[in-house]
Amino acid sequence: MRKTVANDVIKARAFAGQYVVFLAWDLIDWTRVPEGSELLGFAIERSEFDDTGAIREQHFLRGIKRFPNGDHDVAPGTPVSTAEHPIQAFQWGDYTVKPGIQYAYRIVPMRGTPQHLTPDDKASLAFDVKTQDEWLGAPSDARRPAHSVHFNRGVAGSQAYARKFGNQRPDENNPDSEQMRWLSRNVFEAITGFIACARDATYRLEGAFYEFHYAPVLQAFRDAVIRGVSVDLLYEAQEYKVVNEKTIADTALADVCTPHRVRSGIRHNKFLVLLQNMKPVAVMTGSTNISAGGIFGHSNVLHIVWDEKVAQAYHDYWTQLKRPDVNTTILKTFSNKMVSTPPGMPLDGCVTLFSPRDANDEATLVWYAERYRSVQNVACMTFAFGLSTRFEQVLKTDDQAVRYALFDKAIKADVADSIATTTNSVVGCGAKLAPDDLECFIGERLTGFNKNAYIHDKFLLCDPLGSNPLVLTGSANFSSASQQANDENMLVIPGDTEVADLYFGEFMRIFDHLYTRYVVGRLRKQGNADPHAGYLKTTPAAWLTPQRDGRKRVRRLAFLA
Repeated sequence: MRKTVANDVIKARAFAGQYVVFLAWDLIDWTRVPEGSELLGFAIERSEFDDTGAIREQHFLRGIKRFPNGDHDVAPGTPVSTAEHPIQAFQWGDYTVKPGIQYAYRIVPMRGTPQHLTPDDKASLAFDVKTQDEWLGAPSDARRPAHSVHFNRGVAGSQAYARKFGNQRPDENNPDSEQMRWLSRNVFEAITGFIACARDATYRLEGAFYEFHYAPVLQAFRDAVIRGVSVDLLYEAQEYKVVNEKTIADTALADVCTPHRVRSGIRHNKFLVLLQNMKPVAVMTGSTNISAGGIFGHSNVLHIVWDEKVAQAYHDYWTQLKRPDVNTTILKTFSNKMVSTPPGMPLDGCVTLFSPRDANDEATLVWYAERYRSVQNVACMTFAFGLSTRFEQVLKTDDQAVRYALFDKAIKADVADSIATTTNSVVGCGAKLAPDDLECFIGERLTGFNKNAYIHDKFLLCDPLGSNPLVLTGSANFSSASQQANDENMLVIPGDTEVADLYFGEFMRIFDHLYTRYVVGRLRKQGNADPHAGYLKTTPAAWLTPQRDGRKRVRRLAFLA
């Protein structure tokens, strides 16, 4: 759900997913807010309503940043009220909402001094928004959406995890522990719930997986076999052969699991088709490997589609993968027969792109890069394993569209610096805070489950805030190998604003989390670390001046377009 509102002073937009409400706002007239004014930021008040429409709770949202010399008795990492330590920006993500709940927000300008703040209630802007429902039920559930999307937390290296769990390493073998449930944020429950939809012998499950060694999920497949469900799974038997086959043996699944035929590239799919009476009805896909790291560690998305046409396409692809004579030529012929290589691809509903599909001309990557380049307002893209020159050139395009790029690890400094010369492209990379990085923050640690530590998502959002967004999501990294040699799958979803709202909110959650940590890490390596950077500015000019022009202005205009 999205909302656009305005009064005489502020205009704002809200985009609601399931666990995120992203807020963007701007001043109607910046000439009425000179740099010497008393505006020190904004407080955000949130009300949560119950099913009868009564207010269940009401409070000002909290953040970590605070004024220097304020709240000396508050331990580092402790959230403080935005009514006392306001937001000195024009965007905010509320990451404490719950699915399917009605909320009301009030953006309040805060004026005065750090020691004496006064809310400008007359200028405040109020509006309501409802978060999207999260489906974890049976396939017959009338509330079930066509697209059921689940993001794990993906931020073990965070103030929230450090504060809540004392930076203790979680027990990866106990998915029901409080730590693992917090990290999963229902991705594990969605996987096992989807498997449980195959209730009896009238159902069949067909899957193809890369990492396939998280025993509690494999046990869910074993339980399906015991229920009489027909189960037929392909698994990668090269890089993860030993650990995959040991877990398969330990869970007594060898009779229903077949190793992929070894050939060029890697067997990188992660999808599962649900069939009822031999008719495909749904598919579970996305970037999430069946491993502790995939489900609970680095950032991933699980995307379930309840569409018979889409499910049939995945079933047909799986049938090709299962062929004993399968090879790259066979798969390329199939993939391009199913959907022509872009730009001839029709965008009339959810489209499936299977790999391998491209020749050396990299036609699909060229099409992806052109979508990234041609956005009008906002584009968001994840790069888990490097940056192709095609996308690097797009990020160096200086225009009025904001392009976000999120990487698992730091890219080359000269490339980052070159992109930073634009006024519109913003790069973020995986990082965490060391104990002494910022004075009002505490040090962080990761789960230790992953070599690829921070993000594993593979998606591209084109104008997600507009009326005709485009979402591309799946298993394929945006690389030559993913299109020319690997087994991969991607969904292309045009025009679905609810899917776009959910992906955009989660992207901004992960991006904003990692961006600050990335910048702090770069400054630390350069010897320019500033522990005071985590504090709020004490004068209006100090925070408003950087907001007036440059990248932050472009961002405001794009979000409010």
